[in-house]
Amino acid sequence: MDEKVTRLEAADIAAVLKYLPHRYPFLMIDRVTDIRGDEFGIGIKNVTVNEPQFMGHFPGNPVFPGVLMIEGMAQTAGVMCIAMTMSSKPKNVFFMTIDKAKFRKPVLPGDTIEYRMTRIAHRRTMWWYRGEAMVRGTMVAEAEVGAMISDA
Repeated sequence: MDEKVTRLEAADIAAVLKYLPHRYPFLMIDRVTDIRGDEFGIGIKNVTVNEPQFMGHFPGNPVFPGVLMIEGMAQTAGVMCIAMTMSSKPKNVFFMTIDKAKFRKPVLPGDTIEYRMTRIAHRRTMWWYRGEAMVRGTMVAEAEVGAMISDA
C-alpha cells in the first residue's frame, strides 16, 4: 500500500473529488479532516441557502433534509475507505445499510455540519460506521451506515 495514502490526515475538495464519483448537486461534503485511516474522520459540509434542495424544502423556511445528512455521513466514510484501498484503478462505493437513524434538530443555511464517522466493523470490501452529525457542538442527527467498495 502507498505510504502517502496510509498517512492521509485530511482531504480537501480536490481529494474528495478524486475519491468519490459524486458531483454537484449531490456532493454532500466539502472536505474531510482528522482522518485516522479507516477508523475515524470528520466530514465538513458548509450549508448555503443557494443549494437546490432549499427550493422545495421548504420555501420560506429552509431546512437541510435529513436524508442528505445520511448521504454526507456515507460520503465521509467513503472517502476514508477509498483512500485506504486506493490502487491504480478507481473504486465505486455502494450503500448497503442505514440503521438507527435519528434526526434531533433542524440544520439551516449558514450552519456547518461535522460528520463524525467511527468505524464499527470491516470485512473484506465492506465497512460499517457510526455517524454523528454535529452543528456547533450539538448533535443534530445520528445513524449507522454500511457500504461496499467495488471495482465495477
